[in-house]
Amino acid sequence: MKLEKQVGNKPQDIHERTFEFAQRIIRLHQHLYCQGGTERMLASQILRSGTSIGANLAEANSGYSKADFAAKCNIALKEARETLYWLRLLLACELVTEERLGSLIGETDEIVAILTTIVKKARQASK
Repeated sequence: MKLEKQVGNKPQDIHERTFEFAQRIIRLHQHLYCQGGTERMLASQILRSGTSIGANLAEANSGYSKADFAAKCNIALKEARETLYWLRLLLACELVTEERLGSLIGETDEIVAILTTIVKKARQASK
């Protein structure tokens, strides 16, 4: 396993960062699922969108063209934005505490910003 450069506790490589993010989402899903009710329903949404960010980025690396790469990165960006929505909803409805979600929401914001930049650059390169 190769070592990645890190800034603070966060890897700089977006693939590794989204992999670690997916792990956090899985742990949140497990917590929510045990709660039952509304939490269980939202857990499924968060699990799907939060774990697909990195999966779509991995798929983008095997894109057939620059346009294909940009399209797959854009899907990852959409999934990140959806995940942010579900996290904000959990917080707004007081289903999970800010203490538990605060850093996860912050990380999602950062991933959205990084992916936005990647998508913009990829679109420019494919023109």
